[in-house]
Amino acid sequence: MTVVTKLEPSRADAEPELTDGFHLVIDALKLNGLTTIYGVPGIPITDLGRMAQAEGMRVISFRHEQHAGYAASAAGFLTKKPGICLTVSAPGFLNGLTALANATTNCFPMILISGSSEREVVDLQQGDYEEMDQLAIAKPLCKAAFRVLHVEDIGIGIARAIRAAVSGRPGGVYLDLPAKLFPQVIEKEAGRQSLVKVIDAAPAQLPAPSSVERALEVLKQAKRPLVIFGKGAAYAQADEDIRSFVEESGIPFLQMSMAKGLLPDTHPQSAGAARSTVLKNADVVMLVGARLNWLLSHGKGKSWGEPGSKKFIQIDIEPKEMDSNIEIAAPIVGDIGSCISALLKGLGENWQKPPSDWTDMIDAKKEENVAKMAGRLKKNSTPMDFHGALGALRTVIKERPDAILVNEGANTLDLARGIIDMYQPRKRLDVGTWGVMGIGMGSAIAAAVETGKPVLAIEGDSAFGFCGMEVETICRYNLPVCVVIFNNNGIYRGTDVNPTGGSDVATTVFVHNARYDQMMTAFGGNGVNVTTPDALYNAVSEAMDSGKPTLINAVIDPAAGTESGRIGNLNPQSTVGKKAGGTK
Repeated sequence: MTVVTKLEPSRADAEPELTDGFHLVIDALKLNGLTTIYGVPGIPITDLGRMAQAEGMRVISFRHEQHAGYAASAAGFLTKKPGICLTVSAPGFLNGLTALANATTNCFPMILISGSSEREVVDLQQGDYEEMDQLAIAKPLCKAAFRVLHVEDIGIGIARAIRAAVSGRPGGVYLDLPAKLFPQVIEKEAGRQSLVKVIDAAPAQLPAPSSVERALEVLKQAKRPLVIFGKGAAYAQADEDIRSFVEESGIPFLQMSMAKGLLPDTHPQSAGAARSTVLKNADVVMLVGARLNWLLSHGKGKSWGEPGSKKFIQIDIEPKEMDSNIEIAAPIVGDIGSCISALLKGLGENWQKPPSDWTDMIDAKKEENVAKMAGRLKKNSTPMDFHGALGALRTVIKERPDAILVNEGANTLDLARGIIDMYQPRKRLDVGTWGVMGIGMGSAIAAAVETGKPVLAIEGDSAFGFCGMEVETICRYNLPVCVVIFNNNGIYRGTDVNPTGGSDVATTVFVHNARYDQMMTAFGGNGVNVTTPDALYNAVSEAMDSGKPTLINAVIDPAAGTESGRIGNLNPQSTVGKKAGGTK
């Protein structure tokens, strides 16, 4: 009898191990330390989200792509790594595009990754599912836009997106991944070798020594110097050098809203409570990560005193930012950390701090303004006004300086900027350069996810309307977020009337006495209705200590608001009909 032995196939004859586009996208992100995705599942990226979660990534699913995008951009600001937003094609991509453009405008690193229809069908306009040339649409609204067509290019595509998002002036990047890319296969080892770990994605950009010397010379000649910090200074995470420069130079400083806490607002050199005085009277102003845009009246006008009365020093990584509105006498181009470090070294032992008549004038004005405000912040009235309510929340943050504050609205935003002191850097997130409404819930979710810290989101009732459904997301992930709605029944105020006397309410009026707190209760969170500052303080304190998702409906006097808050009347008004009372 003959025995036939079945031989095992040789290693050379074995089938090679394969991987696909789904896994290479995930592997490329993880290789570069990007382990959280914000997005909305759907065709063609549903399985990508599932697989990412299975591979240990955190995938936070939202109810709307715009808010997932705002979360990704906030994550970028907080971490200096690009936040990842994942959307479906066409309508989902368009929903994320607002957040992408907002990230670019605010210099937040973010990558919007969207699935898309097949190129050959889109280019011939043959009517594919959600057909759209997404790359062409995204390009004008972000720093860079890339499309990956072949599985072996996924690693280099993601590497280019990361570097574009964080290098130089940070911003938004679009990465287009057609549906046909995901199931493409490649040998696993070849796929591994195709991945790219980005080295030194945002290299230091050292300032020219001559520019530093020039700036120091201008500062030495100043009699009334002022430093203004923007959110770029907070993003830089050069906190210790910034503090040392401020304290060794003795120069008073202002902090723009998202820079608040870079140094405590209670710091003796903080001029926040004398903002108008220092802007008008300073003779040298040094801008650090701040732009002379509309938020600073473009460096012109009455708020800046007489034309030509001051010189400007500006630190920015983008050379084209210099002279954008007015002449910059001493531009310093480089990353903020390197620039501040160079300035700090240049102060030297013989540095003369600003004259006492300048600092004494600022201190006197601060004391005067703080005294004027104190009584309004302690007012415990029913219904509440904005100052009384914000006074209560001011105390909450003072007692919890490590908490993160998210803030948006009209009066709710404008007044909170000046009333609520911040004590630590990168603890305040708001509407930023565009002033866009609806960032609240996305930013709050990202802050909780990225830091694990308790989050207080102070929302105007109008602003909350843009993003309110995301309270379900907060409850679903059991995040330590307390949302406070300043409910005054409308936009600016809830007392406007229809000028025709018709049955429709005025265009700025909402449902009276709405109970936003019951939205949170419907999703399993805690909902509270309050009518006094004392009750507001107690409810928020309990929520922040508990770490449970909470929404507090804070009843504000409908007549308490003013149009456009304190940033000036930005709505052009018609002169037609004024004599007849047709326009306020």
